Amino acid sequence: MNFPYLTRFQPVLLSLFRFITGLLLFQYGVAKLFKFPAVPMFAKVELMSLYGAAGTLELVLGGLLMIGLFSRLAAFILSGEMAFAYFMGHMFRGESPVFLPLLNGGTSAILFCFACLYLSAAGAGPISVDAAMGNERESTGGAFARR
Repeated sequence: MNFPYLTRFQPVLLSLFRFITGLLLFQYGVAKLFKFPAVPMFAKVELMSLYGAAGTLELVLGGLLMIGLFSRLAAFILSGEMAFAYFMGHMFRGESPVFLPLLNGGTSAILFCFACLYLSAAGAGPISVDAAMGNERESTGGAFARR
């Protein structure tokens, strides 16, 4: 089944997807660094720890994703951070590895990893600082578009 009338919304939906992904990652950074909202899991996070480094990346790069500035680079770095978070924080948390995301709680880390990987290839979309500066010539073409 094909819905050709929906394709006209693809560029704007890419910008919305980028913004929401950045906003969700930004909220994790705020929770880890500023303890707001108070999440028990992040209650004892120190700035000079892996959680502190992750929170800093999520706060700064999530903010860049929200406004659409240096989106491809920010998304690529966040994709790597989420892959690292999955393996270190979920899969190999106990004595033996737990491979299934439903069992190790890593579903959101995997989803963020591949959402950011997609954004690093697709770009920021037309509603972004990158597009306003002329860094995004084709809003949905990404890395493999003909220029």
